[in-house]
Amino acid sequence: MLPADLPGTVRDALLAPLVDHHCHGVRRDDLTRAEFELLINEGGSPAPPGTTHFDTPFGAAVRRWCAPLLDLEPHAPPAVYLARRAELGAGEVNRRLLAAAGVVAFLVDTEPAGAWEDGELLSATEMGRHGGAAADELVRIEAVERDVAETAQISVDYLDDLGEKLTARAARAVGLTTVIGSLYGLDFDPSRPSRGSVIAAVNRRLSDPKEPLTDPFLLRHLLWIAIDVARERGLPVQFHTGFSGSGPDLHRSDPARLGALVRALQPAAVPVILLHCYPFHRQAAYLAGLYPHVYVDVGLALPHTAAASARVVEELLELAPFHKQLFGSGCHSVAETGYLGALSYRRAMGAALRARLGSGEWSVADAARVAHMIGSGNARRIYRL
Repeated sequence: MLPADLPGTVRDALLAPLVDHHCHGVRRDDLTRAEFELLINEGGSPAPPGTTHFDTPFGAAVRRWCAPLLDLEPHAPPAVYLARRAELGAGEVNRRLLAAAGVVAFLVDTEPAGAWEDGELLSATEMGRHGGAAADELVRIEAVERDVAETAQISVDYLDDLGEKLTARAARAVGLTTVIGSLYGLDFDPSRPSRGSVIAAVNRRLSDPKEPLTDPFLLRHLLWIAIDVARERGLPVQFHTGFSGSGPDLHRSDPARLGALVRALQPAAVPVILLHCYPFHRQAAYLAGLYPHVYVDVGLALPHTAAASARVVEELLELAPFHKQLFGSGCHSVAETGYLGALSYRRAMGAALRARLGSGEWSVADAARVAHMIGSGNARRIYRL
């Protein structure tokens, strides 16, 4: 799995248990082939007739790396892989793959990763139990808003309940997370909206509370409440950006669009964590290098770029400070995403460290220290684990 010529201390650092600082629950039920293929495609849509989502870098990685964990030969055909998956059952598959990821702590956003996900997911506690790890919760702020909108009768109730419920949920969490990039885009006005504009938006919202939240005034209001709560409790705020954070308009999920908000938050020292980022990981690396409270991962980009993930990691390492980078699998829907996230990270980081050692740019001690920082140390510090 790792380059054979890596020094032992570097190899040990890469194979040490990881802190997965951003993941979701996986499905607890058995899946048909059609369901499985939907869940390994980030668009949540079926492959065109006569094709398959197994013919992707991620699909090929499932057959190569996950098949042996299910007692199959590498590169097992899709039908064989899925038949074995069904034979073992979802519970056993989840246990094998999550445990094999080598994670010591899962930080879990218990909301579905995408609108196409409609099955029952493992809870944070269950993710930890299946993976033989600790587990903590990340609170999706838009989920709290949805619950408030569905129960509030008038705008005053909505405004009062939103702050109270978000504060109560945050008391049991290690971080807050937002999908404003998917719902609206990251090119929003970073200022706090006026009370009048918020009240007008609340009245519109309460007329149809089951619809996704897309109103920019309410999204900004919710975000600023979350920032206030995060500042009071010393919590980081995660932003979905780039890959898996874009909705239909990828260009609007460029983390560089958060520059004004990031500057506004610097005096408050609220940690801002840019998730996924690809293909804007160089922009995210720039922000992480410029601002002391900004951190970055490339999350789901690694298993989905598979053999090319080493190039993504190399590009992130070009500029992002090593103490600002985090490992996150972005695991969701099927446990294969969690296992391949960890595997791809270790392989990509191993290739990057080998290149630096080979050129004499880093010492062995430097390489081992960076591997520990990104794999677990930075997350322990930022999330106070």
